[in-house]
Amino acid sequence: MPRYFLGVDGGGTNCRIRLADADLTTLAEARGGRSNLQLEDGDPAYRSITEGTREVFAMAGIDFALTAQTHACFGMAGARLPSAREAFAARDWPFAQVTVYDDIDIARAGAHEGEDGAVIIVGTGSAGMALVEGARYQIGGWGYFIGDQMSGAILGRELVRRAVEATDGLVPASPLTRAVIDTLGGSLDAVMAWSFDKRQPADYGALMPLFIEYFENNDPVAVELMEIELGYIDNYVNYFKARGAGKLAVVGGFGQRLMPLLSIRYGDYVCLPRAEPLHGAVILARQNAQNAF
Repeated sequence: MPRYFLGVDGGGTNCRIRLADADLTTLAEARGGRSNLQLEDGDPAYRSITEGTREVFAMAGIDFALTAQTHACFGMAGARLPSAREAFAARDWPFAQVTVYDDIDIARAGAHEGEDGAVIIVGTGSAGMALVEGARYQIGGWGYFIGDQMSGAILGRELVRRAVEATDGLVPASPLTRAVIDTLGGSLDAVMAWSFDKRQPADYGALMPLFIEYFENNDPVAVELMEIELGYIDNYVNYFKARGAGKLAVVGGFGQRLMPLLSIRYGDYVCLPRAEPLHGAVILARQNAQNAF
């Protein structure tokens, strides 16, 4: 069996690389740059992991040649498509074996510490995945334009639309709709200019603290939109229950902010993650190594 395990949590803005021993004790950890596989055909991700691997081996005081006795597992943003994972795994790596996963796989593995269970990511984007008795179920994660229904970005976009309609007089206004207009420039002209200024999903997701603040004060528009949000989450919960997932962990900043509501709605079926995604990558690296022997 390999002597070491290397896990990667690769994101769109940075990645984290962890080297662990056979007991999964962390020996060293480093950070790299952009690691979304859809960026520049994965070249930035390859550079980040390659450089980060050299760094963690040097930090741990381990000869780099022992990468040949190291099993690596990468959980990567932009790895929803099998073709992207396969192409990245086929690159020139120094490891005994490399397995490339979508980032939700390592989130799920960390959330349940390698055991069966489901996970939903509810952040700027959203997705869900479960492992039940060897069967893998993945849903969502199709991106801002055609998916991400549970996400803060989609809810934020709907909030801006509602604020514009309310200011036009088409639907009832509320303190929240007025606050959104004020936050984005103070007038519909300003909001329109804001919306055309190369807006990204994160710009809409950034409205979630404002949304939560007004929801907690029973703003009627916030309450209405929250019920829509919870309805999207219902779909995922029902899907995973129907497939036998015994527990569903909620990860992502927005999702964890919703945990008090989710606990009321779903009881102890939902939970917070037991460990972070990077630890999940190391767990999967060891599981894959065990399965190879």
